[in-house]
Amino acid sequence: MSKLIFLGTASAVPDEEHENTHMVVAGKERTLLIDSVGNSIMRLKQAGVDHNSLTDLLLTHFHPDHTSGVPPLLMNMWLLGRQQALNIYGLAYTLERMEKVMEFYDWATWPNFFQVNFLPTPEHELAPVMDGGDFKVYASPVHHLVPTIGLRIEFPESGMVVAYSCDTEPCSEVVRLAQGADVLIHESAGETIGHTSAYKAGEIAREAGAKELYLIHYHSDVQNTQRLIAEAQRAFDGPVKLAEDLMILEF
Repeated sequence: MSKLIFLGTASAVPDEEHENTHMVVAGKERTLLIDSVGNSIMRLKQAGVDHNSLTDLLLTHFHPDHTSGVPPLLMNMWLLGRQQALNIYGLAYTLERMEKVMEFYDWATWPNFFQVNFLPTPEHELAPVMDGGDFKVYASPVHHLVPTIGLRIEFPESGMVVAYSCDTEPCSEVVRLAQGADVLIHESAGETIGHTSAYKAGEIAREAGAKELYLIHYHSDVQNTQRLIAEAQRAFDGPVKLAEDLMILEF
């Protein structure tokens, strides 16, 4: 059975109980990490996922609260003896900058380093990213401060679909990305440039015909989180939940 685990759910500023937003999708054949922050190997261990099973990494956009964990992830896996190749997906804009960061660390001189394949994602709606056997991933550009993609993950065996807005202003691209999805995971950082309020996330879930809404990438103070669900429920009459660190969704 495939599963999605929230490794972090906070917006740009994490706290003791909420790491920055990133997640992992684990199937029988492939394990996909979506963004990497902090100590991803430790977070995967806390989630019960062996870092050696990681086959793919997808970077949604080049902001530090989504990609700052990539250099230590690559270094740690190398130091722990990794030999199998790792595929890294993302827009060309994102991958070019990630490669430059690694060049500053002079990673070409790290002896016996495992193969890393940078695989640019086409910048159009519902572009195919990967077929993991148990799940298929598609990407669409969304509206953020830098080039960013949202994701649609289809699980053929169960027929279920998960959509993830990533960081974005409300946009029709996410409505199409999440069309008929069983679960829409939508950011709720607030009504600011490049972001979305919980109310607007609810509107998008309703317009997309999503069955369930999970709010993520939120400011994690208690006063804020208590009102987020109620705010989204004003616009969406389906189930609304707050994504929490290490929460598991099974498909």
